[in-house]
Amino acid sequence: MTDVQRSDPWPIRTSRLEIRRCTPEDLDALWEFRKIPEVNRWLGVAPATRAAFRERYLDPDRLAATFVIELLPTSDTERTVIGDLMVRIEDAWAQLEVAGDAKGVQAELGWALGPAFAGRGYATEAVKAAIDVCFGPLGLRRVHAGCFADNEPSWRLMERLGMRREEFSRKTALHRSGEWLDGMDYALLAEEWPAAR
Repeated sequence: MTDVQRSDPWPIRTSRLEIRRCTPEDLDALWEFRKIPEVNRWLGVAPATRAAFRERYLDPDRLAATFVIELLPTSDTERTVIGDLMVRIEDAWAQLEVAGDAKGVQAELGWALGPAFAGRGYATEAVKAAIDVCFGPLGLRRVHAGCFADNEPSWRLMERLGMRREEFSRKTALHRSGEWLDGMDYALLAEEWPAAR
């Protein structure tokens, strides 16, 4: 484990949200929106049952990379789980002689939000906060994320945050529907982040 991975700045708060590590007790709340067809159609994996979902997310590596997005309570509402965020710290590619310097220097990001909370800027707020943590306390050099090209809300979010489109690939991703779909990959370097905000 690298020094970067030992640093644990979670939970983090924005003006409306708290983003904290996922626990096994959170999995039922995540399942409630991840089982919705309009959400799971874009996810890389969509277990068909609550039990299969729990089994997959109880894997220690997957659970460690999963964060809960909670809407903070107001005078009218209670604290509510509205989505989840993946921050998977990973090694960058490197030539063998310098491979040690490429360990734990970047993160793959992913997110899912309950449809009832879409269109209010919560996903943008959560991903922005995660990028702040990646480039701040975690000291990473790069973040990246990918999506199906048809998932317009995701790629628009990445563009709003100043992420750079690095790839638009034609029919490279086989969707569970059986259709080959176009894919898009975005990234951002730490030195680009202050200018992008």
